[in-house]
Amino acid sequence: MSSNSSEEVSSVELIQARNLLWNVSLGHIKAMALQCAIELGIPDIIHNHGGESIPLSKLIEALPVHPSKAHCVPRLMRILVHLGFFGTTKKNHDQEEEEEEYSINVASRLLLDEAGPLIISMKPRIALSLLPEMNTLFRSLSTWFRNSDPTLSEMVAGSSVYNLLEHNPEIGHIFNEAMSNDSKIIAHLALEDCKEVFEGLNSLVDLGGGTGSLAKAIANSFPHLHCTVFDLPHVVADLQGSEKLTFAGGDMFSDPIPPADAILLKTILHNWSEQECLAILKKCREAVLSNGKKGKVIIIEMVIGCPINLDKVSYELQLSYDIMMMTMSGKERTAAEWKNLFKNAGFSHCKITPLLGEKSLIEVFP
Repeated sequence: MSSNSSEEVSSVELIQARNLLWNVSLGHIKAMALQCAIELGIPDIIHNHGGESIPLSKLIEALPVHPSKAHCVPRLMRILVHLGFFGTTKKNHDQEEEEEEYSINVASRLLLDEAGPLIISMKPRIALSLLPEMNTLFRSLSTWFRNSDPTLSEMVAGSSVYNLLEHNPEIGHIFNEAMSNDSKIIAHLALEDCKEVFEGLNSLVDLGGGTGSLAKAIANSFPHLHCTVFDLPHVVADLQGSEKLTFAGGDMFSDPIPPADAILLKTILHNWSEQECLAILKKCREAVLSNGKKGKVIIIEMVIGCPINLDKVSYELQLSYDIMMMTMSGKERTAAEWKNLFKNAGFSHCKITPLLGEKSLIEVFP
C-alpha cells in the first residue's frame, strides 16, 4: 500500500492514526490529573478511610474541594481509574441506588505518605517530574534542535539543570529525596536478584552515591563489606557515616577515586557525553586495579531494549528518559553502545543482568 495516497488509507487506519496523535498530544492532561490527585490527597484519603474502599459521597466529603466542584470529582476519578491508579466497584448500601466506590491498588500505594515497609513512596519522583521548572523546558525542544546550545536548560534558563538544583534548595531537596527513594527501590531489586554480584567484596565505592541510601543497604547486607559514598562536597557535607559506611567529598573528574574492590555507579553515566563517560570509567578502572588485584565496576543503568521481552510501558519509559537525557548532553544506551564504551575505556568484558522494570545491572571487568 502506498503511503502517499490518502484514498488508499482505510477509515479504520485513519481514525487510529488520528487518535494516536490526539492521545499523545493530550498526555499532559494525564500527568496533571495525577498531580491533582496527589495534591488533593486522594490516595491517603482512600487509604485512611478504613475498609477496602470508600464510597464516592464519602470521598467528596473528605476532599478539600469547593462545593461547586464536587460534581467534577467522579470525572477526575474516572480517568484515574482508567489509567490504573485506583480500583473501582459499585455497591448497594441499604437497598439504595448503587454507588461507585474506590480502592487503593499497588500504583496508588506508591503515592501514599506512608507507603509501608515493603513499598517505597514514589511521591518525590513524581513531584520532580511534574515540577513546572522541568516541564517548561520541553516546550522549547524544537527551538533547541534548531540552535547550538548544548543543553535545553542552558538555552531556556541560562544554567545547567545541576546548577539549578544546587542553587535552588527546594528543588534540590525534592531531587535528593527522589534519588534516595529510587536507590531504596534499586537496592531491593539488586540485593534480591543479583546478591551474588556483591559477595566476596571487602570494599566498595558508591560513586555519586548522594545521601547513601543504596550504599547503606548494601553495607547492611554484607558483614565484611565497607562502603564509601563519594559525591560532591556540598552533597555529603552534613551526612554522618558509621563503622561500615564512610562519606567522602570530591569531584569524580578532578579528584582521585578511592581504591576499592568495586566501584558502583547507579544512574550516573547516563548524565554524561561519551568523552566524559570515558574519563569516569578510566578513573574507575584505575581505582579497582590500584589495590593490587583486579576488581570490577558495577553499573546500574537502563539498557535500551533490554530484556528483549521488555513490556511496552518500561520500553516507553526508557525512550522518554533518553529524550530527557539527550537535552542534558547525556543518553540512555543500548547494549552495543555500552559494550563499545567499555572497550574504549580499556575494559576487557562485561556482563549485563536485567533487573525487574527498566534498568539492568552491568558488571564491567578490567
